[in-house]
Amino acid sequence: MVCQRGIEGRFRHLMEDLINLIPHSKKEAKVEKKQVKEQIDELCYERSCNNFIYFESRSHKDSDLYMWLSKSPSGPAFKFSVTNIHTMDELKLSGNCLKYSRPMLSFDASFESMPHLKLAKELLSHIFNTPKNHPKSKPFIDHVMSFNFFDGRIWMRNY
Repeated sequence: MVCQRGIEGRFRHLMEDLINLIPHSKKEAKVEKKQVKEQIDELCYERSCNNFIYFESRSHKDSDLYMWLSKSPSGPAFKFSVTNIHTMDELKLSGNCLKYSRPMLSFDASFESMPHLKLAKELLSHIFNTPKNHPKSKPFIDHVMSFNFFDGRIWMRNY
């Protein structure tokens, strides 16, 4: 999980929340805007990763965040415009899921209807599913990550 240099605090909090939700994630230092793909591929090779999430903010506005999900080095990549962010610090009654517990992934039926959504489902499954017998993960499931396709957008929620 990597972000661009100069990203806003709210976006960094979102990245920290995702790091806490994904037990097998590895946080890396910020990267420069030039040659981002080559830098990330090199980091993935050094850390033995085959998936990455990259956060990019182009015009440094409050609502201008892009999230790249990709398989490294030459796999498919998805670029998402991130909107409607609510970090874990803002939520009340957020539950008591244990840190590093496994998530159960839930996809709605529309992910089987279109080819690009099938590919997105596969990529999201690879990134958010915890590998079996990972040393940081707990042996049980106590939260659900839900992915729904509605109004031309993919909505992600953690329950």
